[in-house]
Amino acid sequence: MPDATYDVAVIGAGIIGLSTAMHLLERHPGLSVGIIEKNDEIATQQTGHNSGVIHSGIYYPPGSFKARFCVEGRESMSRFCQENGIDYKPIGKVIIATAEDQFPRLELLHERGTANGVPDLQLIDADRLHEIEPHVKALRALWAPHTGIVNYRDVSAAYLRRVEDTGGELRLGSPVRAFHRSSDSLVIETATGEFAARNVVNCAGLHSDRIALMMGVNPGVKILPFRGEYYTLKKESEKLVKGLIYPVPDPDLPFLGVHFTHNVKGYVEAGPNAVLATAREGYRKRDFSPRDFVDTVWYRGFWKMAASEWKTGFSEMNRSFRKGVFVKDLQKMIPEITASDLGEGGSGVRAQAVDRSGRLLDDFVIEQTENAVHVLNAPSPGATASLVIGRHITDLAEQAFSLN
Repeated sequence: MPDATYDVAVIGAGIIGLSTAMHLLERHPGLSVGIIEKNDEIATQQTGHNSGVIHSGIYYPPGSFKARFCVEGRESMSRFCQENGIDYKPIGKVIIATAEDQFPRLELLHERGTANGVPDLQLIDADRLHEIEPHVKALRALWAPHTGIVNYRDVSAAYLRRVEDTGGELRLGSPVRAFHRSSDSLVIETATGEFAARNVVNCAGLHSDRIALMMGVNPGVKILPFRGEYYTLKKESEKLVKGLIYPVPDPDLPFLGVHFTHNVKGYVEAGPNAVLATAREGYRKRDFSPRDFVDTVWYRGFWKMAASEWKTGFSEMNRSFRKGVFVKDLQKMIPEITASDLGEGGSGVRAQAVDRSGRLLDDFVIEQTENAVHVLNAPSPGATASLVIGRHITDLAEQAFSLN
């Protein structure tokens, strides 16, 4: 006998899984919803290692999921934080051009941000930039004054309170082992017991492709883990950064380059780079999972990606192992920074979906199958837009599960 039976089981207690459960229960108060989480706490993976930026919607092509989700997401996230007493600071962000050949990309970002409805977005000259960030040296910049910062673990905890207040259940320390069908439901076998569910929402992040495969669904993508490594600025050096400072990104890559980020935890981060990790939860260089490593190198899409992006990969690894290279990239934005300004930092792991052709997918991938919704790629601004994405997944679930 299953330990519990749910109308909907949400796999994964990250910020998107929690938001989805919250919206399902708000719309359908009588629904039985269980969240099944492999770790002993919520929001411990991508959510808990997030930089904490509430993005504005500048980078994303108009019409993409990212663009549609991000602007509304920033507004709804800011409002949610205010309504729930969560510390939120709109400190502003500059994206800087340090060479004239970057001007067209900066102008493209301005056009995209304007088309996406980002409020008060401005192209500014070096003098205005100096007023905002006195230690930055650049020729031009894009100024987004409403970009903010928050602790997404606090947001996740607020989502969970709403879930539990409306009858939802959380099952921690329950990694999924298998699925099998039993009459009109799926039985979910976990390390701590079995749970039956009529429907499933897969929000498993770093393991979302594996959950899909366990359910007999070919996701068409593989999750490759990319570790982002940070330094922190020492206390006496934090004066070098007033808000958020980003370079003009490479338009061909889904990464934003090393940057400076104030966060609500009280320190300034510098980074990250983006290095392929040898474990899906590989937050340290020495972390290694034989299963995860073999899973990566046996994937044809990995080798196709490696063939086309090897120069970028080598550059990122070089910066990962050589602090001096990291510092040189930071000096392109703040010339006076030195290695002595940097202290030890943390890291995060990004669940990057890669298709069989080796393409790094840069937008959300959400698939519906029988009695299931699978969130297979939820890149930045996933946390920013988690309220909007949770509503969108709920819309899909209502159709797939015949909830209306």
